[in-house]
Amino acid sequence: MRVAWAIARRELRGGLRGFWVFLACLALGVGAIAAVGSVRGAIDDGLAREGATLLGGDAELRMTYRFATPQERDWIDGFAGAVSEAVDFRSMAVAGQGDSAERSVTQVKGVDAAYPLVGAVGLDPEIPLEQALAVQDGLPGGVMERILAERLDLQLGDVFRLGVQEFRLTAHLTREPDGMGANFGFGPRTIVKSDALQDAGLLGPGTLYEVNYRLLLDGRDLDQARAAVNSQFDGAGVRWRDSRNAAPQVQRVIERVSSFLVLVGLAGLAVGGVGVSAAVRTYLDGKTNVIATLKTLGAESRTILAVYLMQIGVLTALGLALGLALGAVVPFAVAPLVADQLPVDLHIGLHPKALIEAAIYGALTALIFTLWPLARTENVRAAVIFRGVDENAQGWPRWPYMLVTLALVGGLVAIAAAFAAVPMLAFATAGGVLGALGVLALAAWAVRALARRAARSRSLRGHTALRMAMGAIGNPREGAGAVILSLGLGLTVLAAVGQIDNNLRRAISTDLPDRAPSYFFLDIQNTQLDGFLERLDRDDNVDRVETAPMLRAVVTELNGIPSRDHPAAGHWVLRGDRGITYSATPPEGTRLTAGAWWDADYSGPPLVSFGAEQAADLGLGVGDTVTINVLGRDITAEIANLREVDFSTGGIGFVMVMTPDPIRAAPHTHIATVYALEAAEGAILRDLSNMYPNITAIRVREAAERVTEALSTMATATSFAALATLLTGFVVLIGAAAAGERARVFEAAVMKTLGASRRGILASFALRSALMGAAAGSVALGAGALSSWAVMRFVMEASYQFEWLPALAVIAGGVLATLLAGLAFALRPLAVRPAQILRAQD
Repeated sequence: MRVAWAIARRELRGGLRGFWVFLACLALGVGAIAAVGSVRGAIDDGLAREGATLLGGDAELRMTYRFATPQERDWIDGFAGAVSEAVDFRSMAVAGQGDSAERSVTQVKGVDAAYPLVGAVGLDPEIPLEQALAVQDGLPGGVMERILAERLDLQLGDVFRLGVQEFRLTAHLTREPDGMGANFGFGPRTIVKSDALQDAGLLGPGTLYEVNYRLLLDGRDLDQARAAVNSQFDGAGVRWRDSRNAAPQVQRVIERVSSFLVLVGLAGLAVGGVGVSAAVRTYLDGKTNVIATLKTLGAESRTILAVYLMQIGVLTALGLALGLALGAVVPFAVAPLVADQLPVDLHIGLHPKALIEAAIYGALTALIFTLWPLARTENVRAAVIFRGVDENAQGWPRWPYMLVTLALVGGLVAIAAAFAAVPMLAFATAGGVLGALGVLALAAWAVRALARRAARSRSLRGHTALRMAMGAIGNPREGAGAVILSLGLGLTVLAAVGQIDNNLRRAISTDLPDRAPSYFFLDIQNTQLDGFLERLDRDDNVDRVETAPMLRAVVTELNGIPSRDHPAAGHWVLRGDRGITYSATPPEGTRLTAGAWWDADYSGPPLVSFGAEQAADLGLGVGDTVTINVLGRDITAEIANLREVDFSTGGIGFVMVMTPDPIRAAPHTHIATVYALEAAEGAILRDLSNMYPNITAIRVREAAERVTEALSTMATATSFAALATLLTGFVVLIGAAAAGERARVFEAAVMKTLGASRRGILASFALRSALMGAAAGSVALGAGALSSWAVMRFVMEASYQFEWLPALAVIAGGVLATLLAGLAFALRPLAVRPAQILRAQD
């Protein structure tokens, strides 16, 4: 090893010529992953640092459908140093009277004088919250987000209604300190005093609302405090949350998005690996005489392998250092661009975990892609090596190297899964990347074979430029494989994202309105249901109405195992409270997959019908038990049957349908879906809101638009990550073009000698670049279309339609990229003098 290191060190003195592509590909891939990890680390630090502000206190006790009893409130007051009570629910904000009134859904928060315990509410104009919510000219004050005020055409000082209570708008809400810690809401925020809601008619029995008690614990240990609360409120349906996990929804989104972007970054690193492999192969081509000399002097194959493996190791370390430096610096530039969209202040700094993760990915990728070309030189004999490395090193490496390569790939995937928030996402992405690389490699082989055949075809006689272009593409030295692999993977991601994004938009804008209801109506009291249905029954523009009783419940146990201790504790069914209903007979359209429905007059122990897909996720089956907490009372029910639950229609769907007893005895309301012509929606909303001010109406089309916005944000982030992959691919293209420049110089000299004009030579160069780009784009389009079809069909469970506009953009992008890279290195071949070049040949 000492000899090998001495030789490697001496060769490294020759500088980095030929390795700029190697370093650029490695640095870009590692830098992208390190930058994503660093930004995520800064956000995590911010969430931990500002947890109490996001939550509104050190801890929170959440109750559904009810306020704390006097005894419970006394215990809470004695337990905590300070307490703030806030009630949160959806309602309709109304401005104006009669037919000209404007209505919009709002998420209402009723607060007490202690709110907020931590942080400050931002208002415009800047006045204290207590002043803004105080009585103004005989009416309680209220604040709301500006977008809601604009929808209702409200100016400061105007009057709006919540239920039957009037409020005066005193300020616009610009910052809600605990807003990110709240549950997802369908409307902008309105804040009023809790006391002012007493006569609004919005918090009746069974109405959907939750009450949050924020606590300051004066330095008390959070785990001990949680244990005390769980002991005091055991079986009362009280949920605990503390500042260590103040915004779980935000945390989950950030974890998943960042993990996904890191995995897309790994795809970019794989593209860089193609450039790394090509750079090593080109470097070894230039070292033919050196390797031959070492072999002649008695050097063993393993010594030669060690010499160049050490050189690649040094260069890899340099590339990693550059990439880590890039990943540490980029977040400082990105932070101002994303700061306004984040719930916390970003304090960018060095995050060792993110840098170590990126370095591991980079080192493994470099080793995987360099071991192959290095290993093949071991089989070259000294007697023939002077004929060129490529001639004798094109076969497969020996099986030990192939096993090591497979082990390294497996290790890389395992590490990615260990770092990812969703391990299955890592495995799926790795499978997709490896599959895409395999498909692209086969496509590259097929393109070269077809090009060679086309070059000999009689149909191309007379088309000299095209024929020469086909011949060049079929030549292994032209680098068609590197072009299709490097460019194709990035274009595949872009093609898939473009197809999925357009299909989702089409599904939401076209398919969903055809099968989804016009409105969801919530909080319909039992005494209001008949009048509600009567108004809709006499409207010819209403196609149908579906109703169901609804309560909110918390799943506390599965088969006697507490939900928080269950292996599937993170499942969405076990997080927070869930909507449940009851029915004596199977709801219309019910499809059972296991078990049987109970008799219509059943009066035994509680039974439940459970969603089949959700039951499979939780490991449940017919005969298992589920314990739910409703209004502080635990009810254990046996699963009688499993059924299909289709949420894609936008209609009523419950994971759990109970037997009527004892659920119907609890205070509850009804929900309804109304299917009507779009022209009648305004009149329906106006009439029902005037008749029943407590009822909340959610327009399905507006909710779908919010979903579309969220999906578009995700698609944009993925597209930027794919563009980073394309940038790496473009660097590989430049490297391939630079490596082939010498061959093109000789080719141009021969063509000029045979009478070809500069125009003809340039046309040949341009055609081969354009054809390779078109091939890469077409293959990527096929792979992207197949991937997007699978996502739409099996993940989104929606129809798929091929979208031509993004498809043509992908192909055009491939052609443009290869043209720019190829023609950038066509100037020197066009300017050569044939005699000078040909005389220099051996």
